[in-house]
Amino acid sequence: MAKRERVMRMSVEQPLWRALTGYRVLTMFYAIGLFATHYGSFVRPEVAIGYYLVLIAWTFGTLPRVANAASCTKRFLAVDLTIALTGILLTPVADAHDRIVAGGPTLPSIWTAGSVLAFAIKGGWRWAAFASALVGVANVVQRGALSQDTLHNVLLVWVASIAIGYVVEVARASERTLARALEIEAATRERERLARDIHDGVLQVLAMVQRRGATLGGEAAELGRLAGEQEVALRTLVSGGLVPVSRVSEDEAEGALVRAVDEPDPDDGSPCDLRSLLAPYATAKVTFSAPGTPVPLDPAAAKELAAAVGAALDNVHRHVGADARAWILVEDEPDEVIVTVRDDGPGIPEGRLAQAEGEGRLGVALSIRGRLREIGGTAELISVPGQGTEVELKVPKADVTNVKDPKGPRGKAEQR
Repeated sequence: MAKRERVMRMSVEQPLWRALTGYRVLTMFYAIGLFATHYGSFVRPEVAIGYYLVLIAWTFGTLPRVANAASCTKRFLAVDLTIALTGILLTPVADAHDRIVAGGPTLPSIWTAGSVLAFAIKGGWRWAAFASALVGVANVVQRGALSQDTLHNVLLVWVASIAIGYVVEVARASERTLARALEIEAATRERERLARDIHDGVLQVLAMVQRRGATLGGEAAELGRLAGEQEVALRTLVSGGLVPVSRVSEDEAEGALVRAVDEPDPDDGSPCDLRSLLAPYATAKVTFSAPGTPVPLDPAAAKELAAAVGAALDNVHRHVGADARAWILVEDEPDEVIVTVRDDGPGIPEGRLAQAEGEGRLGVALSIRGRLREIGGTAELISVPGQGTEVELKVPKADVTNVKDPKGPRGKAEQR
């Protein structure tokens, strides 16, 4: 919060208000000086004197009004502009007609620009255009014709005020963006602090309950399993917030894993974050690791890659056992995405895959290699007896930049 307050104090807008305050005072004295210098040329100097008395009282009395945007209300701006326009329209009454035709200054002179600039700083370029247009009309009326000098002065005020109003709008938008970035940074720091506290306390307690429950068996084992699932869900939430809960269940009849997968829409065309498709695979026995930033991938390729990962995990579940541990690692390289699935099983004996394909069991060949081949990727299986199995999936990256923000699961379950 302190950072945001410091940003507001360093606002580009605030120096403009201070400059406007000084401008109004200086231009007031300038207008009075012009009148004093040409006092003898005025046909009704008492009208000018009366106007300047009002102008002096108004300028000094309203200095707090132009100190910031909150004090400069719409009512003040309306009255301020009215005083400026009144001075312009009173010029033919107080000054000689010859001086007016020759291009002599109006009674408020360049003080009028301060009123227009107040509109610009307060409301942006649209307000500035409105105020400067009224000033331009008043100048044409008091001179009785649109001369070249009048047109030049009107356009100068109009363009300058609109430019300043536009700059103020851009500055305000930039400040809002910076304030939002500081809020996000503060929230991130707070989440990191909570993550440390949770890691030191809650996650360790859940892990202990899981281990003790598995040791005691019975109802305690079920309690331990639930604690393990909540540990994974909580760890995923504090690390990146990709999925709120573990959505992996076991089909007792088939002995296969059923996972609710966030499937991207291939017809959408916008890239999706691969992490959101792989995060639901994390369970108490499957560790998911990915970069902290989105991993953009074509929706169709991301869907096939996630399906291949699911097939690899199902192989672990079927052939290694329900108690086997597995790890999913996502690597975002400049020209490709690499997903590695590794388990702690006994490994695959040499020649076993060829034998399985010969017997018609084509799980690895079709579910994994076939899927990767269709999207231009490759799948490499590395297995050493006694050291587990590792499946490395590589998918080339297209030129994707805008990642579709996942809005949560669509609840479509896919049985592997």
